[in-house]
Amino acid sequence: MLSLAALAVMATLSIEGDADTSIRPIQAAPQANQTGEAVRLEDIEVTGRPLTSLIDHFVAEVAAPAGRRNLARWDQSVCVAVLNLREAPARYVTDRVYSVAEDIGLRPGQPGCQPNVVIVASGEPDALAQTVTAELPRAFRPGGPGMDRGGAALERFRRSDDAVRWWTVSMPIDSMTGQRAVRIPGECSGNCSVIGQFAPNIYMLASRVTTQIVDEIVKTVVILDIDQVASVTPQQLADYVSMIVFAQVDPEADTSAYASVLNVFEAPDAAAGLTQWDRAYLEGLYQAQRTQRGPGAARDEIAASIHRAHRRLSSVEE
Repeated sequence: MLSLAALAVMATLSIEGDADTSIRPIQAAPQANQTGEAVRLEDIEVTGRPLTSLIDHFVAEVAAPAGRRNLARWDQSVCVAVLNLREAPARYVTDRVYSVAEDIGLRPGQPGCQPNVVIVASGEPDALAQTVTAELPRAFRPGGPGMDRGGAALERFRRSDDAVRWWTVSMPIDSMTGQRAVRIPGECSGNCSVIGQFAPNIYMLASRVTTQIVDEIVKTVVILDIDQVASVTPQQLADYVSMIVFAQVDPEADTSAYASVLNVFEAPDAAAGLTQWDRAYLEGLYQAQRTQRGPGAARDEIAASIHRAHRRLSSVEE
């Protein structure tokens, strides 16, 4: 059985080493896109499908927030730990994730920081996923409302046959104070004999349109199937990981109609790394105010932010 140290963010996760855990990029044969040529933002013409419609569809397909919540994102900094990879590929993945973090306005973690992004490679990813979720249940489902995607999604995480699987924990936050807006079972904020101390006290500004409660990612666990990830280049892998770390991406999303790094395991020639679609999505997500009440309005706001990011990226490239 795999040995694990039960820390809140799995910072000292310990697993048996594989015989060879280096990333071995290979030359893959081109694969045809079954839905035709993937849409690239920079190639869209006025006479084609409206850009707004394409962005709306991409957001709807990719976004996977926690149950009954709006899309979450990281707030200020991320601290990455890459485990069970050799030093060189581990450093490459870490540096690349930090580089993307800086591009979208986040701060990379300093040496000795407490990891909140844990990336683990394994030759037995199913066994690893099942063991960590059994031994550290609160690391995956803390028990507070609106913090994860639920039991069915966790079961898919345990049994996925994908090259990369991930699990994200988010937290509803009071944007006015920066304090969490939900109670976590087993905790209280002061005198545990007083019922009012068992939940955060939030002073809301009443509005039917906007909200001061936003969602922030607090932890992401990524498991790499060491045999399958060898089919892509280090940059493709690192950028794929960056995309799923910084956004709540649906593992079952069909992005084959778009030029995205999310397609590289089905079509290795689809992208060398993050594409303009991907960068616009991340920039739009991290530039949005996220104050609109209701999932539909919130996604419309993010889609509009992505549209603005696309225009900026297009003007830079011209």
